Amino acid sequence: MHAIIETGGKQFRVAPGDVVRVPKLAEEEGAEIALGKVLALFTDSGELMTGDTAAAAKVNAQVSAHDRASKILVFKFKRKKQYKRTQGHRQDYTEVRIRDIVA
Repeated sequence: MHAIIETGGKQFRVAPGDVVRVPKLAEEEGAEIALGKVLALFTDSGELMTGDTAAAAKVNAQVSAHDRASKILVFKFKRKKQYKRTQGHRQDYTEVRIRDIVA
């Protein structure tokens, strides 16, 4: 069984036992949480559930860590104008372990 969930404005495909990096959540490490809204749910028999049926499902997870992603460099440049700007960015994320999906 796996599900498509939305959290932090992004969508993730999750199954029990998966470890997923989602945008930063406010919960403490070790906390049990129910993740975002469920958009679709795929059962073991291959059935697809969407809409109100999937929205009633819950994805339970445990927060395992908080960290920051590797640095991404942003370089702006305009030729012949002596214009150059370099900026770095590190996105915060929360690592969660999916415990189970309750349909």
